Amino acid sequence: MVAAQLPFDQPGLLQPPPLLRALQADGPIHRIRTAVGDEGWLVTGYDLVRHLLDDDRLGRSHPEPDKAARTGDSAMFGGPLGDYESEQADHRRMRSLLQPHFSPKRMRALRGRVETLTSALLDELAAAGPPADLNAALALPLPIAVICELLGVPYGDRGRFRAWTQAAADVTDRARSEHGLAELFAYGQELVARKRAEPGDDVITRLADTEGVSDDEAAMMGMALLFAGHETTVTAIGMGALWLLTNPDQWQAIVADPSLIDPTVEEILRAPGQGGGGIPRYAHADLDIEGVHVRAGELVLLDTGAANHDATVFEDPDRFDSSRQAVPHLTFGHGARYCIGAPLARIELQVVFSQLTTRFPTLRLAVEVEELTVNQHVLTGGLAALPVRW
Repeated sequence: MVAAQLPFDQPGLLQPPPLLRALQADGPIHRIRTAVGDEGWLVTGYDLVRHLLDDDRLGRSHPEPDKAARTGDSAMFGGPLGDYESEQADHRRMRSLLQPHFSPKRMRALRGRVETLTSALLDELAAAGPPADLNAALALPLPIAVICELLGVPYGDRGRFRAWTQAAADVTDRARSEHGLAELFAYGQELVARKRAEPGDDVITRLADTEGVSDDEAAMMGMALLFAGHETTVTAIGMGALWLLTNPDQWQAIVADPSLIDPTVEEILRAPGQGGGGIPRYAHADLDIEGVHVRAGELVLLDTGAANHDATVFEDPDRFDSSRQAVPHLTFGHGARYCIGAPLARIELQVVFSQLTTRFPTLRLAVEVEELTVNQHVLTGGLAALPVRW
């Protein structure tokens, strides 16, 4: 079996990689070579990805981390994470500590604040007038402001920690990634010490006050939430706006009927991840996947983006369709590792597109799609800018 080389060539920002679609048509699992030259397996079928996301025989840890295949040079996501002997127990403990802070009740209580923050940003956008960069005006500052309030991180520090999270997620420069991660952790330690002296009504204060949680552990969890709580949502807002603005009939449908917001948000979450990467896992035992023998220790990439575009599950999967009949996408994962921040991300996207279509019904792109660029060196991708007019 010849290994396909990642990353796959993509003809356009909103067009899927042809090689990936050809592979998907040939089956749900494929031999690949990662961007740094290591071999592994890429799983692209919806049913198989969904099943393996919740399979205890796969994990993020590896018995010999230095010998493990890597997906890239990010210190955070490029290779194994966690203790091989205790990964599952550690993960269950971490989720039990974090879950109460992201309960549906707490998230519902936060919606009003998200609405206020969004409205203020759109006031500034309207006052500045067109043209504008929607990425800089809304997609970037809103998730940062929301996660700062939730965690108790000073919004004024956003320039510092944004630089560190971007560095930590760098998939091309290992030294930069390690430095960013170290700076982020040191900042987390600084915040925990500050919360000890001056407690607040926020997640980091409550984590630091939890019995059995050390200051370093509170700092680590707080910074993990800071990273995960804004990076992916920034990308989702920008790409969601782009999909809608390149499908103006669907933009106008929401303008005319705000009840379409919820299904539109689900399509925004499904559509942008067209595949060609995946969530890294390592086989913790020999296993057979659809007739393919995977040996213990091998890298298995669970490509949720490709799974979300499986033609056997989603009709015409590469078409953006906000009226699509609901099939649960896998953007937030599945099972025991389902993203605990999913309710917050949904709230932010619902509020953003509800207010944006109401306040700016004539919003349109100010440049051709071909002129837009993405941040290719950063794991989460995302648009570098999104120029708009109205």
